[in-house]
Amino acid sequence: MARYTGPVERIERRLGVSLELKGERRLAGKSALDKRPYAPGQHGQRRSKISEYGLQLREKQKIKYYYGVLEKQFRKFFHEANRQEGSTGENLIKLLERRLDNVVYRMGFASTRRFARQLVTHGHVLVNGKKVNIPSYLVKEGDRIEIKEKTKNNPQVQRALELSKQTGIAPWVDVDRDKVAGIFQRVPERSEVNIPVEERLVVELYSK
Repeated sequence: MARYTGPVERIERRLGVSLELKGERRLAGKSALDKRPYAPGQHGQRRSKISEYGLQLREKQKIKYYYGVLEKQFRKFFHEANRQEGSTGENLIKLLERRLDNVVYRMGFASTRRFARQLVTHGHVLVNGKKVNIPSYLVKEGDRIEIKEKTKNNPQVQRALELSKQTGIAPWVDVDRDKVAGIFQRVPERSEVNIPVEERLVVELYSK
């Protein structure tokens, strides 16, 4: 299955929550979900009863779209989370938060995860001084993430840094905006990751 390249705000309307798929439009209150808080299509405003399986599937879709992960890769993350000690759901979120594209986004170098993924795949991101172009690369505690010198003045990167002054920086990263670099200090606790997802339902879905 190819990565979804259609209108992302349609996904947010269908799922009924903001998944941070848009940057400035979301912050300005101009997203499609703000204007039309119901599902797209002719019958979007109808209320429909959702089964237990439907609820579980919807939560999985939320996580996949939120982090920009396809099904095959998502299953790998889930199985790895299940192998670790502790809550599988919490482990899953922690693993996804360690993805390089997500860390670039959390540091404020990109206004959306989609742009962060683009920066990584095009070779604009350094990890401990070395180029890494794999978005799913798992960042470790103490790793230094930096935008390449020639890309630091990119208008989109600079605009993202400006927007990050409004939204704030995640408390588990330490960022130097002037150098467009930061340190991934620690893996966040689940309580610190504010995403509109009940990962418990995803665990139930895969446990069947």
